[in-house]
Amino acid sequence: MSLDWRPDPLGPGWEQATVPVSVHDPELVATLVRRGAQHGEAAMLHVHGFNDYFFQTHLAEAAAAQGLAFYALDLRRCGRSWRPGQVPHWVDDLAEYRVDLALAARWLRGLGHERLVLHAHSTGGLTAALWAHSPAGREAVDALVLNSPWFDLNARWFDRVVSTWVLDTLGPLDPQRVITDGPSAYSYHLHREHGGRWDYDLRLKPPGGFAVRAGWLRAVRRGQARLARGLRIEAPVLVATAAESGPNALDNPLLDAQDTVLDVRQIWARAPQLGPDVTELRVPGGIHDLTLSADGPRELYLSRMFDWVWQSLDARAA
Repeated sequence: MSLDWRPDPLGPGWEQATVPVSVHDPELVATLVRRGAQHGEAAMLHVHGFNDYFFQTHLAEAAAAQGLAFYALDLRRCGRSWRPGQVPHWVDDLAEYRVDLALAARWLRGLGHERLVLHAHSTGGLTAALWAHSPAGREAVDALVLNSPWFDLNARWFDRVVSTWVLDTLGPLDPQRVITDGPSAYSYHLHREHGGRWDYDLRLKPPGGFAVRAGWLRAVRRGQARLARGLRIEAPVLVATAAESGPNALDNPLLDAQDTVLDVRQIWARAPQLGPDVTELRVPGGIHDLTLSADGPRELYLSRMFDWVWQSLDARAA
């Protein structure tokens, strides 16, 4: 069965294709996005984070300039894949996304791309790492780029322990219970309407964010716990972060030069748990999504990231 590519709202040349991910629910889909038919042995697949979807066309253009075919994946119930009646971004086990990722990888192979670079951000980074550790992921992924992956809860040790205990108790009993539902200075400030440099669909990435629910956060904490016990990702891994973190507040003068969502020190501490071949990249002036940073930090990230990608692919091919 071939993919049915149709025009995407990103503009002329951009296409999307719906990928069914359930034989029982036709409304449960993932969505692949690309800019026209692409050729080449190596392809990059981008995976978004929470309260997010693919709109970073400049990342696709940079990949194309590097000779990489580029695709993005909006996961089930996220972005283009969300359907009325569904809870946005809802899963109660991150393992559900393995189906989305495996199907996307299979389609890319079918389109003639024999090597896969997975580029994943934040919650998507945690999800991608867990999948790359699985048997199917080990077979599919040739290089893994984690852009500010969510490896731990950004809180004090005591709060992390207590909140995890509460989630383990509450999650199975009342999984849809809203844990947090409030604005994020980081999300608010990104959009052009609020002083940022980016334009995107505020329905799919609202400045106030989507509600964080008990069952979903429990799934994240369980995924983080699995990572903490150690993974063995066979592909080379690049863990990229901002150089420092800061408060997620509009009065933070470095709101546009720090990761104000995650604690980068937690990411650095967990990075060695991914596997035997892990490289770290710290970007001065970077923000939570390094691809949305100011011009200088963004260009630094893209340049060093793509250099690492090709070095890693060439090394594996040797």
